[in-house]
Amino acid sequence: MSRRANYALCQFQQHLGPSADSLDVPWAEYTGDATDPVSFDIPTPSPADPYVQMQVYDVEDFDHEIVVNGEALSGFDIAPGDGWQLWMDTIAPERLHRGENTIQFRRDTDSKDAFVVGSVTVHWTEPVE
Repeated sequence: MSRRANYALCQFQQHLGPSADSLDVPWAEYTGDATDPVSFDIPTPSPADPYVQMQVYDVEDFDHEIVVNGEALSGFDIAPGDGWQLWMDTIAPERLHRGENTIQFRRDTDSKDAFVVGSVTVHWTEPVE
């Protein structure tokens, strides 16, 4: 069976941090310790090879989490870097399902780190019918 790539674009533009003035980013909405969950649809009952690519700004710590459908991804999810960075992390295939799915970012509350989540794409492969 042939497969093809598909993806969903999720827009955040949200600032996570200990306070609204923890990072000078007036163009990003301050949301505290977690982004709002963003929904995306998967049109197939058998998504495979999933991963997420994220634009993040000014991350200083490794211990922040990416949450897909209410469950945190394993391992460290976002690497530190100055300014805008583009990172990728894998998603266990069983985390995604046909229909509505959600993705959210959570800040490590033991950290003083402040950062921005920009645009995010969730990728998977699906059968070609």
